[in-house]
Amino acid sequence: MSPLLHHHPPNNDSFTNIVSGFNWESSKKKGGWYNFLIKSIPEIAASGITHVWLPPPSHSASSEGYLPGRLYDLDASQYGTQDELKTLIKEFHSIGIQCVADIVINHRTAERQDSDGRWNIFEGGTPDDRLDWDHSCICIDDITKSGDTTTNSGGTGNPDTGADFNGAPDIDHLNTRVQRELSDWMNWLKTEIGFDGWRFDFARGYSPDITKLYMGNTRPDFAVGEIWNPLSYGSDGKPNYDQDGHRRELMEWVKAVGGSATAFDFTTKGILQAALVEGELWRLKDSNGGPPGMIGLMPENAVTFVDNHDTGSTQKRWPFPSDKVMQGYVYILTHPGIPSIFYDHFFDWGLKEEISNLTMIRIRNGIKASSTVRILASDPDLYVAAIDDKIIAKIGTRYDVGNVVPTTFKIATSGNNYAVWEKQ
Repeated sequence: MSPLLHHHPPNNDSFTNIVSGFNWESSKKKGGWYNFLIKSIPEIAASGITHVWLPPPSHSASSEGYLPGRLYDLDASQYGTQDELKTLIKEFHSIGIQCVADIVINHRTAERQDSDGRWNIFEGGTPDDRLDWDHSCICIDDITKSGDTTTNSGGTGNPDTGADFNGAPDIDHLNTRVQRELSDWMNWLKTEIGFDGWRFDFARGYSPDITKLYMGNTRPDFAVGEIWNPLSYGSDGKPNYDQDGHRRELMEWVKAVGGSATAFDFTTKGILQAALVEGELWRLKDSNGGPPGMIGLMPENAVTFVDNHDTGSTQKRWPFPSDKVMQGYVYILTHPGIPSIFYDHFFDWGLKEEISNLTMIRIRNGIKASSTVRILASDPDLYVAAIDDKIIAKIGTRYDVGNVVPTTFKIATSGNNYAVWEKQ
């Protein structure tokens, strides 16, 4: 079993291994997702997982939870009831696994229309007036789109501090009431429900200064932001070799938030899947000889992943090639950064044993977020790297690695187009 993280300030360099505890279809599970997931806790624990990322917990206009309305109303969630969620979290805590809530606060759906027929009257989900907002809490420049229809929600708040979200009114996070009541709600999720940390959904929708404020007000044990911007592409339709600007955007967000937060390493995902799809594994070594993603510059604050409920699952907005998923996991589970495993791959694809072998190798050799990488080969069909000079990972179609791997290393696990060695 891994060293397990309990309630203490963020320390991103201790061993951390995340699993996403849901996919895009989980809200439809008969009998409730919370009641279903609780049965999988022994398997999750046995694989060295330290954190589980759970879906948005509140009432929502969409069953998946990403159009939240009555934030305090957890009984209206399509994933289960408030009591079922508390029972699930308590069970995870009993074996030392922390629970990360999916925090959707960029936008919010209204409970009813105002006198002009605009949807901007919000209900918090309590008998009192907590989170009972009106047009003054919506950004003045907010636009909501549904198909070809564009509507103005009548917002009179400050201009939006980030990217616009078209699916629901964008909330004015410069409003001190919004700041206070959202902070109180998040602290309630910690103290009453039991959550340990946050995954900030659509975090580019508001200024990192706002995220910094919520981080300071709620002091989570762990936090990760979703900053999903497109890679830069060449005229051939492929990602450019140099994605330094992309990863630096992620780094600048982390720095602006204050350093204890992490960001999903979309740069690494994009480069890794392009390299494997195109047979261009030379992409995995940047011009300075290191990893080309965020993990090459700020690994302690980079959460690596192969897919999630947006990029994969049934949405498939940017899916990793299905026949190369295990090579993706070999990379992220042997390299620096904080690896995150997708629910579907672990439970539904028959990859649990292969993935668990990799997590155990990571734990056994003390590979951490800040571990060092020495790239030994980066050819079109072969990538080999030594991590902390304790393990060596190989991906690519070329079977013969020549004399790249020293005789002092012994094979620890292998599969289709991958292998990992441990130092003896």
